[in-house]
Amino acid sequence: MLPPEPNLEVRSRLPKRANGRPPLLFVHGGYCDGWCWEPHFLPWFAARGYAAHALSLRGHGRSGGQETMFVAGLDDFAVDVARIASGLPSPPVLIGHSMGAAIVERLLVSGPVRAAALLAPVPPAGLGPVAHRLAAYQPEYLVNLHRLDAPHLSGDVLAALRPLYFSDDVAPEVLIESMAHLTIESPRAILDLTLMLQHRRPRSAVRPFVLGVAGDRISHPGDARATASSYDTTATIVPGLAHMMMLEREWETVAQPLLTWLEKDFALTAKG
Repeated sequence: MLPPEPNLEVRSRLPKRANGRPPLLFVHGGYCDGWCWEPHFLPWFAARGYAAHALSLRGHGRSGGQETMFVAGLDDFAVDVARIASGLPSPPVLIGHSMGAAIVERLLVSGPVRAAALLAPVPPAGLGPVAHRLAAYQPEYLVNLHRLDAPHLSGDVLAALRPLYFSDDVAPEVLIESMAHLTIESPRAILDLTLMLQHRRPRSAVRPFVLGVAGDRISHPGDARATASSYDTTATIVPGLAHMMMLEREWETVAQPLLTWLEKDFALTAKG
């Protein structure tokens, strides 16, 4: 384990007035940073009464830890999330996307979590089957990820990666800003994702909310269903949309079922 990273970027949007709703802590996936939640999800949930926060994991965005990011694993990233969570006024609902979902799953194993949502999760078998599927669909995919150097992105790399992460109708301004937040990823974290994620059942009694999108070429709906099944629950599958669901034009079709879960299923469980 690496030493704790003291300098972590956190983006926050707060409701107009204090209320009894739990704070939300969004955890981004690989090759990006906490900005991905800011255009839509943070203000939308804040407008509905939830203090919404998104961190950038060490080595990502404006967070520190650039010099050790290459050896940072999922457990190191989980420490980042736990540290930010512990500094909030009350325990947050953890909402992870892709690699971020795997980090949230680490926290479900390691200790008590108030509630959790897993969006486009890596399946229980790990990243290996996903990588094989992507390689069959687009043989250049893994090569292009290795060529990912955000300050010097070439047009052919962007052209190869775009259909895997975004729908054809993604807003041009969102795509341009997304490219500015692309980053290399930790090889150690990728190795962790390749291994079995759920090597033991979580101690927590929390049953996470699991959501996938039908147009995701990285985390298929079947991956979301397999993850949900491992927690004895069912996955919500939203039609259309690509992997970066929070930045798609129809992002609200993902935000709404998440809100419904927060205000109905999670609220009922919390009272029970």
